[in-house]
Amino acid sequence: MVESGAMRTGSIKQLLQLLLVVLLGIVLLGSSTLPPGDLTERVRAFTRNQEFDFIGWTLNAARVKLAQAALGTERYLSEEERHQLVVDYLRLVLNIQQAEYQLDEIYADPNIGDPQAASAQLRQEIEDLHRQRDQLAPLAEAILQSQIGQVAAEVGLAVGGQTIPPVMYHSTPLPWALIISPRNTIRQEADISLEPDLTVDQHARLEDQVDKNLDVSSLVVGIGGVGLYPTMVAQTSNLNWLSEVVAHEWVHNFLTLRPLGINYLTSPELRTMNETAASIAGKEIGQAVLERYYPEFVPPPETEQTVAEPEAESEPPAFDFIKEMRETRVAVDRMLAEGQIEEAEDYMEMRRKLFWDNGYRIRKLNQAYFAFHGAYADHPGGGAAGEDPVGAAVRQLRAQSPSLEAFLKRIAWMSSFEQLQRAVNEQD
Repeated sequence: MVESGAMRTGSIKQLLQLLLVVLLGIVLLGSSTLPPGDLTERVRAFTRNQEFDFIGWTLNAARVKLAQAALGTERYLSEEERHQLVVDYLRLVLNIQQAEYQLDEIYADPNIGDPQAASAQLRQEIEDLHRQRDQLAPLAEAILQSQIGQVAAEVGLAVGGQTIPPVMYHSTPLPWALIISPRNTIRQEADISLEPDLTVDQHARLEDQVDKNLDVSSLVVGIGGVGLYPTMVAQTSNLNWLSEVVAHEWVHNFLTLRPLGINYLTSPELRTMNETAASIAGKEIGQAVLERYYPEFVPPPETEQTVAEPEAESEPPAFDFIKEMRETRVAVDRMLAEGQIEEAEDYMEMRRKLFWDNGYRIRKLNQAYFAFHGAYADHPGGGAAGEDPVGAAVRQLRAQSPSLEAFLKRIAWMSSFEQLQRAVNEQD
């Protein structure tokens, strides 16, 4: 009876914690959207009927998490059982992806006269797989949350052994993001979330309407996660990617309770500081989770490039996406600074075709593309960030910091790029 009472007490305590989490989620939801502005409202004239319902999603995700917390099943599983359940869930997601790909092929095959009849059995299998996934997902998510939280706590990102806020995510189809930039410079001026079921032709039609009516550069982009609470993460069978993105989005939650995250929208520099810090930390925490709990999923180490054999020296070098994208961004920044807007746009289209020919299926390369992707400046090659000094300074601060804990706790309390520059220069 004592053990049973303790289990009930633990469940009640966790439910009370989650009720507080829901309140925190409302606060974080308010801070995760762009403040209303004249341009945003003008763009919304074209998007209002297609916008994503964040409040409804958050309430539903909180309901799922509360139900799982009430059961607390993951607490009674052994480490081996927890490991196997997550692996089984990932395999189930992979099976769904493969089956849905087969379904798409059936409907695209011109030799199949009645695709509905031809796919009847497959559609039933997909429905059964979805049912299995929906039953298994909350428990798999609870296990991975716990493991990421444990790693974050062990590197010093916790109070009394508890991360604040607790790591919590929910996998779901993600909204699309409509990014708006001025044409004469690269700067994100609006980010409006759209329903996940919009098709690519709807994306293109919306972009065309916004561009022509507002004389801006727009692009609908896919995202990997949203720093709500619980955080929203795309469904995937790739554990390496999943652990990294869940950690990345939790770092946004961590920063939102501190000056850096609070000031996310204050300037483009602070947005880049937030995203680059979250990317760096997400990769380190995600890697540590794999090494500790799922070593079989750890990617093999990169080997040093061997010296080319004499007969291979004449072979053309492999296409370097990061280098070519950085070159593109630098050239575009220069042309825009000189007022050559149309020339810059023609150049970006020419470069897009180059990327396409080399296997990178970029649908549109414009100012909005760089405004969005340039904020994720954790790669030392620059890529879409070009010569932007902000990402380089964040990476340098991490290199100068003795630990991930020291890095995050220092940058989290910054509220300007100037503070970051002083911090980096102090250690030169």
